[in-house]
Amino acid sequence: MTRKENIYNLDLLQNGAPTPFVIKTMEGIDSLMVGIADNPHRHNYYTIIWPITATGKHVIDFREYPIFPNHLFFVSPGQVHQVITDPDPTGYVILFTAEFLEKNSIRNDFISNLRLFQKSGETPPLVLTPQVINILQPFVNQIFSAFQIRNEMYFETIGAYLKLFLIECKGLCTSAAPDTNTQYIEVGKTIVTNFKAVVENHYMKWHQVKDYAELLCVTPNYLNEVIKLSINSSAKDFIQDRIILEAKRMAIFTGKSGKEIGFELGFEDPSHFSKFFKTNEGLSLQDFKKSIIK
Repeated sequence: MTRKENIYNLDLLQNGAPTPFVIKTMEGIDSLMVGIADNPHRHNYYTIIWPITATGKHVIDFREYPIFPNHLFFVSPGQVHQVITDPDPTGYVILFTAEFLEKNSIRNDFISNLRLFQKSGETPPLVLTPQVINILQPFVNQIFSAFQIRNEMYFETIGAYLKLFLIECKGLCTSAAPDTNTQYIEVGKTIVTNFKAVVENHYMKWHQVKDYAELLCVTPNYLNEVIKLSINSSAKDFIQDRIILEAKRMAIFTGKSGKEIGFELGFEDPSHFSKFFKTNEGLSLQDFKKSIIK
């Protein structure tokens, strides 16, 4: 039986009325769910989850992360995720569309430069220190209050505080590179950003590092070196991880066979795709699908 894909649209979350932004409490969501478990699903919007006292687990793109108080999660449109909390959670869930960002002068490159929202790969939570909590809490209070009162230009108010919130969060992600040469660091950051972007656009047809290196006008060895220093993973592994992730998403949320999935992901030989998946995951695509549905 084909498993129906769950893609949640933000305009369906606010009593059926279109809205580009929503903020909810985790306790409010828990009350509405009345014990019904959250299923794996995808969004067409950005999600920020801030557990205040909540605990449990958060599964993002088939990787499980524990939920602890003041561990901040960022989920991008298209990512598969599932939130399972223990009883009586408290916290905030902030939801907004790309259109909301655009209308409030928050450009796409601003979001990509934050390095908070990942389209694929590891998506660990951001651990908030007491000092950062004291900075972020007033922003969320203002956002929540503006959304509840809805005075004139309340979306503009929310947009301003949301941008400040994200800027403060970015500060926690900024880590010193091992090389002290500022120019080298900046060039490396640019290459990594561009590499991730071109992989996202071409992973279904390009599987070799040399193809991406050629597009980025660098040698494959140099590209591997920069990627390894930045994300502790080779360029080849990053490409393969993206292909595997999409195969998992398609296996769970579409009725396509392994052969169809392999072909869509650029494998002309079905046996090559089957071997590729099993080598990387240690089990067949069919066995993976059975384990998730179970």
